[in-house]
Amino acid sequence: MSEQNDKGVYDIRITVNDREITGRVKAETSLLDFLRDNHFMEVKRGCDKGDCGACTVIKDGRAILSCITLALQADGSKVYTVKSLGSWEGMHPLQQAFVDYEALQCGFCTPGMLMSAKALLDANPKPTREEIREAISGNLCRCTGYQKIVDAVEAVVKGEYR
Repeated sequence: MSEQNDKGVYDIRITVNDREITGRVKAETSLLDFLRDNHFMEVKRGCDKGDCGACTVIKDGRAILSCITLALQADGSKVYTVKSLGSWEGMHPLQQAFVDYEALQCGFCTPGMLMSAKALLDANPKPTREEIREAISGNLCRCTGYQKIVDAVEAVVKGEYR
């Protein structure tokens, strides 16, 4: 558990992408700031108000908005960012489907979209299109119109990608 020192700073420990990260934070430090301060730049800073979903990560199995989650709330937790999914040499099925279905354009929302979709599929491997839409509803995209994103996630559900 986190401990406060005499300067109002807390020591925390978070496992990010299976790597333990320790740090010192003020009570008001967001998880987003903690992650980016520790070089997890793939977690995007969008609105800083919990409206856009660009900063979505998976914390202890649930998709959360890191901009409105305090770093202290993640102390002792396992957090996964989009970099945990795969690489260019071995993309995760969701990543490959997003590419193949042209479910990304500018790419700004993509990390949050992928993490929301991953959390959904981890909890419910066979969601309906409506459940997919619901799961990504907190992620705003200015470019795609969402249809291709839903199609890409559905392709993974149907087993087109392994």
